[in-house]
Amino acid sequence: MARPSKCRRVCRMPKCREFVGYNSHMPDGGDSLLLTVEEYETLRLIDYAGMNQEACASQMNASRTTIQSIYTSARRKLARFIVEGGRLRIEGGHFEICGQACIQPGQRHLKGDRHMKIAVTYENGQVFQHFGHTQAFKIYTTQDGKVTASEVVDTNGSGHGALAGFLKAFDVDVLICGGIGAGAKNALAEAGIRLYAGACGDADAQVASFLEGNLTYDPNTECHHHDHEGGHSCGGHEGGCGGHSGGCHQA
Repeated sequence: MARPSKCRRVCRMPKCREFVGYNSHMPDGGDSLLLTVEEYETLRLIDYAGMNQEACASQMNASRTTIQSIYTSARRKLARFIVEGGRLRIEGGHFEICGQACIQPGQRHLKGDRHMKIAVTYENGQVFQHFGHTQAFKIYTTQDGKVTASEVVDTNGSGHGALAGFLKAFDVDVLICGGIGAGAKNALAEAGIRLYAGACGDADAQVASFLEGNLTYDPNTECHHHDHEGGHSCGGHEGGCGGHSGGCHQA
């Protein structure tokens, strides 16, 4: 008996599900090229977000060889659509939305029923922009894709090295934050906490976007600094990564 394949993790569903070539004379209901949701996700992460295949594999909870195969298939389909025209549809596959139940081939997307905790670096209602210097997290408990409870917890002065353990003690599954250093990323990965860095704005709104699969974030966001006791400068602004303290820099 064949072993069932593991779901690939997808963290943003496509906004557009069907594309028609400008010169296409294909009648409605004609043959279409079908791009699966996980094929779309590899294109989004590698070609759009700039991830390498190893990082993409980690994000999608799959092996690198599996991602390479999916990505190659997706690129071939995309090239065929560009050259031949016709229709390209994005649907189906074998995947799970971040924090939600696995979708089997042929199933409709349903809200997940998994209990999950989401933490956000927090200050004055906003996503605080430097993980290692956050003084509080807002932790959201979710069920069926909805927030059922939330609380703000003080880090009690915990620094970079201790924050991953701090979050693990609260059974956190997902962290949404602004800037974060490479060492902290590794600590979170070891703790089994999924990271969504480069987010900014209202904390409640970012969690709502995450649960809908529409969170805007940058997995390549990284904060480079020397952790001196007197503070640090990051991204050209004091007190925050990619922006001013407690907020995010808008272009």
